Amino acid sequence: MTSTKAIERPSERGSAAIKFLIVFVVLIIAANAGYNYVPVAYAGENFKQEMQTSVVNGMAMPGRISPVDYVKNRIQKAVSDNELPKDTFIEVKQVGSSVQAHAVYTQHVPILPFGIYTYTYHFDHTAIPTGFLLKE
Repeated sequence: MTSTKAIERPSERGSAAIKFLIVFVVLIIAANAGYNYVPVAYAGENFKQEMQTSVVNGMAMPGRISPVDYVKNRIQKAVSDNELPKDTFIEVKQVGSSVQAHAVYTQHVPILPFGIYTYTYHFDHTAIPTGFLLKE
């Protein structure tokens, strides 16, 4: 006859606390990685959009203003607004009747704490105007 009293198993004691601790540590590490990576990725995508907007606006500028200088100034402002590295390489050139902008930078993102793993975020984008401004 079996008793309703629970059978004691000393090897299973404390396993819930250990599992909770492991899950908690993993969640903290994932939150730290997101906290460090998301702003860098957001700044990169925002900068990409600013580059695209700048080359399109540069194409629509009136004749007295140089489109290349306008695009360079807008992109330099976007670099400082997005707090990108100071060594960001920017090249703006006239190609035919359009303006192209190319930017490259690398930023190190600490993913795991204490310098265990650092991700190298590499940005390399060329903005080319699209749309009705290119139709001749």
